[in-house]
Amino acid sequence: MQDKPVFEHSLTVPFQDIDAAGVVFYAHLFRYAHEAYEHFMQQIGCSLQELLAEGSYLLPLVHAEADYRRPLRHGDKLHLELRLKKLGQTSFTLGYRVLGEDRTEHARLETVHVALDRTTQRPLILPDTLREAMHRCNPN
Repeated sequence: MQDKPVFEHSLTVPFQDIDAAGVVFYAHLFRYAHEAYEHFMQQIGCSLQELLAEGSYLLPLVHAEADYRRPLRHGDKLHLELRLKKLGQTSFTLGYRVLGEDRTEHARLETVHVALDRTTQRPLILPDTLREAMHRCNPN
């Protein structure tokens, strides 16, 4: 859907994310992506904190994948680019690129989120407020 990032997030790899081989344990990349996702949702006016506290719907992950290209180490400065790849009727797909300080790509991730009714746990059409917020950040 979009080639240009709609949101960018930076962080530094903390010591506790390093495994016995001296590199970031693979699962932490999903945590980094989720951190970027939370900040993105806050920026577009769809705070996950408010959604969980007051909303009538949820946005759980139904799919996640990653391709690892280069190792990450303690203290590495990371730059995550978030892209809206697909906006469906009941779901949306986000793509992430994890870049090093020199803009070298270390990983790519993708997550698919589906809107579920909080009570019935059944899929529902993405709420207008969320759809409009996503359209505003993605003019294509």
